[in-house]
Amino acid sequence: MINASGLIYNHCIALHKRYYRMWGKHLNCAKLQAHIAKLRKRNPYWQTVGSQAVQDICQRIEKSYQLFFKHNKKGVRPPGFKKVKKYKSFTLKQAGYKFLGGNRVKIGNKVYQFWKSREIEGNVKTLTIKRTPLGELFMVVVVDEGSKSEVEVKTGKIAGFDFGLRTFLTCSDSTKIESPQFFQKSLNAIKKASRQHSKKLKGSSNRERARKNLVRKYEDISNRRRDWFWKLAHKLTDRFDVLCFETLNLKGMQRLWGRKISDLAFGEFLQILEWVAKKKRKQVVFVDQLYPSTKTCSSCGHILENLDLSIRRWRCPSCQSKNDRDGNASLNIQRVGSSTLGVGDVRQSQTAISV
Repeated sequence: MINASGLIYNHCIALHKRYYRMWGKHLNCAKLQAHIAKLRKRNPYWQTVGSQAVQDICQRIEKSYQLFFKHNKKGVRPPGFKKVKKYKSFTLKQAGYKFLGGNRVKIGNKVYQFWKSREIEGNVKTLTIKRTPLGELFMVVVVDEGSKSEVEVKTGKIAGFDFGLRTFLTCSDSTKIESPQFFQKSLNAIKKASRQHSKKLKGSSNRERARKNLVRKYEDISNRRRDWFWKLAHKLTDRFDVLCFETLNLKGMQRLWGRKISDLAFGEFLQILEWVAKKKRKQVVFVDQLYPSTKTCSSCGHILENLDLSIRRWRCPSCQSKNDRDGNASLNIQRVGSSTLGVGDVRQSQTAISV
């Protein structure tokens, strides 16, 4: 079914490109869905994919094109063809699946056994089947808020956090959280597995075995990093009621520092933190990245004209106080974040309970 979804996806991309060459216009999503529905009636293989999954594929392509039209000047490219064997997922909404007893689910005309990581609470909204590079299949269930939120525990504390390359987070209470740098520590093993993969003959079983070995190492790094993020998010939300962060241009930072930013994965951590904060009824506040949190003295408010990245400590020319670069920034983020509470700068987390 995933392979059939990949074929439908590539056919839709080809239709988009052909339509633009002929008419110089963007193909409307409704027209595309109607055309694919007619083709699907004549193609038995396409019928293995549910009609709602086919509609979702068209909607994914439409969303990608809308992002391209909006951000094409920033380097965003239009959606392109994908290898069918590497196509990742398809989504069913109201129909096409049915949960049976004993951890069984009926998708299409077949019944599958699955292992449940936790109980499904609430009404099921969508069901997504995902395929990993190893060929493993995962079922992601999105439900409405059927479960009750955790008990709200008020600590009465607010904290600001500054993200850094040397220190993952610097808190306004002078504590520092170092990043384990999982990728950097496993870099030698990754290089060795990559060399073994490149030496194998293309199309051979040995190359496929080496590819899976390389993928397992990447997945192990990702799983360990995600586990650390979840534990850290729970730890911070237990200590503080309001957590203030500065919005960062992570893509621009990645162009400058590359693999270092990818290893820190600060964006993924913020997504997890927002989910945990909403679950515990805590608040995550974001301060505009244009605010000079690093160049502003937290004692008197004096703003420096320039502050080189290599300078880690500096003395304020106004009040003569000594400021640590990251610690001073976290204090300023805390002050500005607390002042904006209730004004509208609190970014509510958009969550979906997934199983």
